[in-house]
Amino acid sequence: MDVATARARVLEAPSEMVNVSVARRYARALLEASAPGDVVGIADQLSALAGLVASNPALGDVIENPAYSRAQRHGVVDGLSQLLKVESTMLRNFLRLLVDRHRLAMLPDIARLFRDMADEKAGRVRGTVVSAIPLDPQSIRQLESTLSQVVQKQVVLETRVDQEVLGGVSTQVGSVVFDGTLRSQLDDLKRALQS
Repeated sequence: MDVATARARVLEAPSEMVNVSVARRYARALLEASAPGDVVGIADQLSALAGLVASNPALGDVIENPAYSRAQRHGVVDGLSQLLKVESTMLRNFLRLLVDRHRLAMLPDIARLFRDMADEKAGRVRGTVVSAIPLDPQSIRQLESTLSQVVQKQVVLETRVDQEVLGGVSTQVGSVVFDGTLRSQLDDLKRALQS
């Protein structure tokens, strides 16, 4: 690594930390202003908005390009709110506030931090389950229930299909991995036979 690259990384790091710190303040303010029954819906809609913006380069350009006026950005936010059927007036006002304060580009960080804070407040933890084939809803609910008893928190699982798994499931909740895949069992058997 040359000196210029190292200097650039050092200069970038504080900026990223400041952005996350600012995003955390916005997420916390939104959480505190939200009614307890609305938090899950707001988290889902924020994540959907952030995903939509991330997957559409034209939207990202409107958000980050200073050539667009505040009125144009408000129009985009209002259009996205209608598209995603955002019912919460508070959330629509929050998005408009982000436009006014030039913070709309922080939407992905705000959405992620809001969901984390809402989960922590509700005693939930998120996890991922990876399987070779799609799991039926009953199996997912049963796995969530079992893992909730193990980690002593309500577990909410997102599913992912991976053809490399062969069979069984691998689940990660927080930093803990529960690997019950056929692939890992075959690898363990191979190591045992080789030693």
